[in-house]
Amino acid sequence: VQLQASGGGLVQAGASLRLSCAVSGGTFSYYNVGWFRQAPGNEREFVSGVTSSGGSTRYRDSVRGRFTISRDDAKNVVYLQMNYLKSEDTAVYYCAATRGTVAVSSIISVYAYWGQGTQVTVSS
Repeated sequence: VQLQASGGGLVQAGASLRLSCAVSGGTFSYYNVGWFRQAPGNEREFVSGVTSSGGSTRYRDSVRGRFTISRDDAKNVVYLQMNYLKSEDTAVYYCAATRGTVAVSSIISVYAYWGQGTQVTVSS
């Protein structure tokens, strides 16, 4: 399974970005997909995830209400819509996949497949 993250960029605080994670090489509907991020000097952290069915999502507290995850099974893509961006959202964002379960895990080691990351920089 291969994942390709895209959509990052440099924006001002309060702006929006939409990240995309294109998944190939496997049956897309079998996989939960998560977004993680890593800022310089910090550990990688869970941001959001969606189950294989799309029926369940999960967010870290600091992005809930600002970020929305969705998946398009026809295109094999998972999106992360990020609104009202803050400087503390600045990081490299990674998407990752794991075999589908009924709930989204926030644990990094659960995810077997990873994309290359896309940089999000929010200026204040």
